[in-house]
Amino acid sequence: MELSQENGWLRRKAEEPGHTGWYIERFRKLAAAGEDLAGEARLVDAMVPRNARVLDAGAGTGRVGAALAAAGHEVVGVDLDPELVLAARKDYPGPAWLVGDLVDLDLDPADFDAIVCAGNVMAFVAPATRVQILGNLKRHLKDGGRLVVGFGAGRGYTFEEFLADVTKAQLKTDVLLATWDLRPFTPDSDFLVAILS
Repeated sequence: MELSQENGWLRRKAEEPGHTGWYIERFRKLAAAGEDLAGEARLVDAMVPRNARVLDAGAGTGRVGAALAAAGHEVVGVDLDPELVLAARKDYPGPAWLVGDLVDLDLDPADFDAIVCAGNVMAFVAPATRVQILGNLKRHLKDGGRLVVGFGAGRGYTFEEFLADVTKAQLKTDVLLATWDLRPFTPDSDFLVAILS
């Protein structure tokens, strides 16, 4: 497979075998230092009813899903990397943390009030799978549910390409922001938070 068509996270792991461990420790240290790691969760929490069902797609170490669970929501987190899922289970017991690929995501029941896809997940997935993943996430939303995707510029996936893929996946763009704390998106923004339905 051509390198540009591979999953970027798996490629990074192959090139740097200690990368996942470094990533886990990085977020553990940030949490221990009292850093604010819940900005994404606060945005999603404001969008959903109490006791909502939320999918953390590309959950990583579990920090976003854990904050949503602490706010009283039922959370399912899915990540491709078994090491990250083990860290999430250890550090944040409670939510259901599952190993899985968003390409063939098939959860039952598939009726989430919201799905959050933070941490540059969409920039890491293999380019050929982007529309399929967005479609899978859409399929897991209940009527009226919303998908929130955030990622930075300069990661091989332009915001224009992403928004074109959103259209191909038959999702609607409701709001575009430049940050998780609701700053407006502009043509000069170096980060995108897209709220989709």
